[in-house]
This record gives sequence, C-alpha cells and structure tokens, in this order.
Amino acid sequence: MALTKSDIADAIAQKTNTTKKVAEEMLDCLAQLAYENAKDSFTIPGIGKILLVDRKARVGRNPATGQEIQIPARKVVKFRVAKAATDAILGAS
Repeated sequence: MALTKSDIADAIAQKTNTTKKVAEEMLDCLAQLAYENAKDSFTIPGIGKILLVDRKARVGRNPATGQEIQIPARKVVKFRVAKAATDAILGAS
C-alpha cells in the first residue's frame, strides 16, 4: 500500500525528533521549492531531478480512425530517477 502524506510526515517526524506538524511543513516547503524551480531543474539528492522540457510538434495518429493529426509543441514536466535511488531499490548491478 502506498504511503500517504501523513504517513511520510510521521516517519520524518520520528527520524528527526520533530513534531508531525513541522514534518508536514517541511514536505510542503520541499514541494513548493520544486514547483518554483522546475524550469531550471530541481534536484532532490538521492531521489531524482524534476525538469521542464520542450517537446517538439509532431504527427500523431488517431487510434480509432487511423487518421493522421498534428500534435502541437508544448512544455512537459519530466522526472529523472537518480542512480542512487535505482541502485537502492533494484540493487546495484
């Protein structure tokens, strides 16, 4: 089962000997920093990097009709998992 924000705040509070309220504020602050700095890339050491990427315009295909359609250029948010996180989760290869 996935951890909720409350579960994560509880774990942080226990590990850092702070209150759950302080831990929730730290999580909110981290999220806000990520939102504000994603355009320049935002790295969470040991976890990964959030980036804003320009995607080029391209030709796609409607799966129902097979008709070609133009997909316009746009910006997308990407997350790249850090090597340390991959190694910790999957084991070093």
